[in-house]
Amino acid sequence: MEVTLQNLTKIYPGRGRKRQEEVTALKDVSFRIPDGQLIGLLGPSGCGKSTTLHLLSGLQKPTSGRIFFGADDVTDLPPQKRGIGLVFQNYALYPHLSVMQNILFPLQNLKGKEKLTKALMSEKAYEAAKLVQIEDLMDRKPGELSGGQQQRVAIARALVKRPKVLLLDEPLSNLDARLRLQTREEIKRIQRETKITTIFVTHDQEEAMSISDQIVVMKEGIVQQIGQPQEVYDDPCNLFVAKFLGTPSVNLLEGQLRAHSLYIGGESVLSVPDTEETREVCVGIRPEGFVLQAQGALHCELCSVEVMGRDNSVVSAHPASLMPKLRSIISAEQKVETKNPVVSFDLKPSKTYLFDKETEKRIPIKLQTRSQV
Repeated sequence: MEVTLQNLTKIYPGRGRKRQEEVTALKDVSFRIPDGQLIGLLGPSGCGKSTTLHLLSGLQKPTSGRIFFGADDVTDLPPQKRGIGLVFQNYALYPHLSVMQNILFPLQNLKGKEKLTKALMSEKAYEAAKLVQIEDLMDRKPGELSGGQQQRVAIARALVKRPKVLLLDEPLSNLDARLRLQTREEIKRIQRETKITTIFVTHDQEEAMSISDQIVVMKEGIVQQIGQPQEVYDDPCNLFVAKFLGTPSVNLLEGQLRAHSLYIGGESVLSVPDTEETREVCVGIRPEGFVLQAQGALHCELCSVEVMGRDNSVVSAHPASLMPKLRSIISAEQKVETKNPVVSFDLKPSKTYLFDKETEKRIPIKLQTRSQV
């Protein structure tokens, strides 16, 4: 099922004496979700991602704008008539009911022509349980299950009616790190098997990038960038997107364009052959964008080397840095002379970004190494 959001705006009225001004949670949001894809809504708390999910589910109504499922305008339809499955952050299971009864609950509420026989309901419940691999737990109560198992029950309950659209509201946030990794792989598998259009809300960029076909990065109710995860990571449209995606975070330094070169702290680090302008810029360098070189263009004060197994993290400082420390990821096979107070790098042009210091928008200028000129 293709899902289209058309100029969605959601404004909450002011409450009480202290906060009388309106709050705009979503501002003119428009994008299309292709049929059968898994889309990640990504952003910090308060960016509007959960509000978007609630509007799609019908739990809230937009102040303006329309929502389409395929060619059907569902903006004014109640949740039960939209054909959606919704998985909450806290699972929302009925503690007094068994796993079987929890999964059956949506089917038992069907009325009229949609009403099913007990045998057919039981068959569908077992199909959903088998899909999430909990068919051996059907007689247990939620309190007898682990967090990961409870999450699977919640997903099975959402899938049992074979919804047109599956909505997941931060479904992994209550799980420990190992279970999060395992469950997100299961969500990806289930989505691939069912081919149900799925919208996954999270503030964890690693989760969104690992399982999504596309990600929608949001900030303060406004869509910042939409695209495939790797494309958005490699080609951020502004400083916010560059900072939000990536662990460790992008390194930020003050820079200057002049004489066909990019300068950081008075050192020419990359060539800029396509422009003659002189301007101050903000330079973003991904941690993997540093190349350890004895005669490198960028000289930094070495602080420490953190051993990470396959890679090492070189922690350094630079007078032009906008951050307390710079982090560079290099292969563990490369040795850093820790007795030397200075570490030198060349920079990868594809991992180095320029941003306007006032607007924070990406400056579309091609960078090259000095040897390419």
